[in-house]
Amino acid sequence: QFSDDIMSTEGYRLNHTMFRIRDPKATRHFYEDLLGMRLVNKLDFEWGKFSLYFFAYIPKDIQTPPLDDPNLAEERAKWVFSHHGHFVECTHNWGTESDPNFEGYANGNKEPGKGFGHIAIVVPDVNEAVERLQKEGVKFQKLPQDGRMKGIAFALDPDGYWVEILKDKDSNATTAQ
Repeated sequence: QFSDDIMSTEGYRLNHTMFRIRDPKATRHFYEDLLGMRLVNKLDFEWGKFSLYFFAYIPKDIQTPPLDDPNLAEERAKWVFSHHGHFVECTHNWGTESDPNFEGYANGNKEPGKGFGHIAIVVPDVNEAVERLQKEGVKFQKLPQDGRMKGIAFALDPDGYWVEILKDKDSNATTAQ
């Protein structure tokens, strides 16, 4: 039975989605350089031998605490967890990038580990975004003209996670029909 007391969840919001990644350099290139997100926080945990990277679409005129100042780590964390946006958190377990026996993580779209599907971004023009990403060597699970759902694409990030590319409904650009 669902509660009628919506006040009990007032102030709740989605903050981030976490992926495990093999190679932070490849991941940063994909999310920053190719998708245009900003890396707004990076946390290293020596005791656990892992790092967290937080990416988001943040307007250029919004100032975030600088990443290169270790004295601002607490301020960066506070900014990320109080910001009213959605972040992609990428967890890197140290050593996976150079381990020849590492087989990767389950992307959620095939066995074993089927369950999670994808994240999605909106762009002004799906075809233009796909063409740009293809020129950069990005692989795709689905192109805009393929299948029954025309006009959307699924790019694969360096770890095989699916990134759906949708037309921004506020944009006047066209997509494949």
